Amino acid sequence: MPPLTATPPLAALPPQPRYAQIKDVLRARILDGTYAPHGRMPSEYELCTSFGVSRITVRQALGDLQKEGLLFRQHGKGTFVSRPKAFQNVTSLQGFAEAMSSVGHEVVNQVQGVRALTANGTVAARLALAEGMPVIEVRRVRLLDRKPVSYEITWVPEAIGKRLARADLATRDIFLVIENDCGVTLGHADVAVDATLASAEVASALNVGEGSAVLRIERLTHDANGVPIDYEYLYFRGDAFQYRLRIDRERADSESARSFTRQAS
Repeated sequence: MPPLTATPPLAALPPQPRYAQIKDVLRARILDGTYAPHGRMPSEYELCTSFGVSRITVRQALGDLQKEGLLFRQHGKGTFVSRPKAFQNVTSLQGFAEAMSSVGHEVVNQVQGVRALTANGTVAARLALAEGMPVIEVRRVRLLDRKPVSYEITWVPEAIGKRLARADLATRDIFLVIENDCGVTLGHADVAVDATLASAEVASALNVGEGSAVLRIERLTHDANGVPIDYEYLYFRGDAFQYRLRIDRERADSESARSFTRQAS
């Protein structure tokens, strides 16, 4: 654990509650590496002394950082720094490597298999195909900074799949292959997010215990004309990755206002 560094006077910080000021200082030290991942944090007593505040104030700051996922506690041992989670904003349609590379992460793909098969009822329905029609299935493990973070199972129509089978899927995003090699413009995707327990296959791919909680993304991507062209399940390690999105209220408010106006008229 690194030694405590000089703490800026609380009076010099923006006028916030003391616990919030302490939380901001500690968060900055976690994110800049002063407190290393899996390293033990200073004790509550040390923090109280350093900041000149009560234990209740320190506990509130640490509790908020724990809720943010930056800290975890081990009974009888103390408070430790969590490994920072990578995240992808889902306000735009991007492939995993495309999004992660843009913020400095290294992405490597391990191709587990590419095979032709006939679409079952679910895959056929999602891709607007007749059941039993040929599709191509791709299975890949995505390594982020050399650690497995996601396991992906993708189904595409046969025509697109033949192009994917010839592409270097170890280094390229499927979205980029579809756009650049197939000449298909992507439009939008329908996304569903839930938590599930890792099957033996998923657990082995992600190097977690079977039955561990993982984040599951079901995504159906359409081309610019609204035709479904890519259906997939993405399984993410919950301890290493986040999906983030921004939600604005303005549209909801305007829709409510229009509805009220219609009812009033």
